[in-house]
Amino acid sequence: MRQQTFGQQLIRTKPVGSSKEGEERNSSGLHRSLGLFSLTMIGVGATIGTGIFFTMVEAVPKAGPSVILSFLLAALTAGLTALCYAELSSRIPASGSSYSYAYATVGEFAAYIVAACLLLEYGLAASATAVGWSAYLNNFLSNAVGWQIPEMLRSPMIVAGAKGVEIHSGQINLPPIILVIVCGFLLLRGTKESATVNAVMVMIKLVILSFFAFIAFSGFNPEHFTPFFNQDNSKGLAGMAGVTAAAGTVFFSFIGLDTVATAGEEVKNPKRNVPLAILSALVIVTVFYMLVAVAALGAQPASMFEGQEAGLSVILQNVTGKAWPALILSAGAVISVFSVTLVTIYGQTRILYAISKDGLISPSFQKVSVRTQTPVSNTIIVCMIVGVVAGLVDATFLWDMVSMGTLVAFMVVSVAVPVMRRKGIGADSDGFRVPFGPYLLPGLSVLACLYIVKDLPPTTYWVFCIWMTVAVAIYFLYGMRHSRLHTGEQSEK
Repeated sequence: MRQQTFGQQLIRTKPVGSSKEGEERNSSGLHRSLGLFSLTMIGVGATIGTGIFFTMVEAVPKAGPSVILSFLLAALTAGLTALCYAELSSRIPASGSSYSYAYATVGEFAAYIVAACLLLEYGLAASATAVGWSAYLNNFLSNAVGWQIPEMLRSPMIVAGAKGVEIHSGQINLPPIILVIVCGFLLLRGTKESATVNAVMVMIKLVILSFFAFIAFSGFNPEHFTPFFNQDNSKGLAGMAGVTAAAGTVFFSFIGLDTVATAGEEVKNPKRNVPLAILSALVIVTVFYMLVAVAALGAQPASMFEGQEAGLSVILQNVTGKAWPALILSAGAVISVFSVTLVTIYGQTRILYAISKDGLISPSFQKVSVRTQTPVSNTIIVCMIVGVVAGLVDATFLWDMVSMGTLVAFMVVSVAVPVMRRKGIGADSDGFRVPFGPYLLPGLSVLACLYIVKDLPPTTYWVFCIWMTVAVAIYFLYGMRHSRLHTGEQSEK
């Protein structure tokens, strides 16, 4: 075979493998055990909860009552990208989600960049949600038994202070570490078992959020929506600037759409079920986000959200004057965030599995247990890293970084659609097609992502650039030499 030039190596693509609907286990060893309902619940489980239970505290101070528009803007952007995901997943049924889609369309280097974004996205999302879980667990214990977790055991060591980063030695946030350990144990038992537990927790969380909306609307005050936009411009967030800044904060909560696509190699009939699960999850998520956001803002003035721990529980306690509604909500939040953390760790392990299969990182990440058909060492390594970050770092540092990774990955997915159409990849497939051609909606998706990215904090850009620099260095030092495609070329010479 003719030696490829450096440029050709960067844009070489991975052939799209077939996926037979009837086979129970694919050639990789992963078991096809997920149906449409379980897959949809994975998407909902990775999405509903985090954006409502936690980020209202971060987003409302930026946008005020117009945070409702922030959720709509994020949902619209995610919806445009969801259509792109749906078409790609129907033609490229593989694990790894946007990484695999990029590898099959725009080339190896772009796929590796996407992989770096996904690792940042999933790893920090799991850590951030685990950190938030600690606050609701503490609220639940306080209302249930009158006992709180000692401050030094539920406070991170690295925090965002008034003058920047502060190190508080002698502190650790222990509950998130315990949560990550339990999630790891479930994932090691097998995908089907984990999906079943997740589905049960998702149904519970939907009931709990419906309960919150019902109680909160009893204290609804339309005056809380006036003025609708943020009027304080001391931080440059007045008007629509606050809306887009808040949209950037909440956008990471739509990570569930990508999580659905990571399960491509473990889904029954992926060409049908993955697109349907993505679109179904988006509809469910958007409805519940808007319902809870309107109810919360109607029950409490926007000025009260900043710095509020276990915010939704506090709202119910203030509306009713009783502790039992807050107790129920806190219990629901504990269950909800458990499911979010579970599926984000799951998504992280499956992305690493896909990258390892392609030879771009160590082969240890693709070793699958014969008994459980799960990547054991992969899962253990991910849980160790997520647990350490969750136990030591303040969640304030994590939310916007997750959104940055998500938005970049979504943009590449959108670009992949017209490239795939032009190259004729999966042209014989009768699956979903993005309406109005391959350019209009994918183009709007990219523009919407850029519109949100522009208002993320400068610190987020710096950290993202450092992460990308490290990732690119690893690719050139290891990935290019060990790529499965590259190895195959050398062996044929």
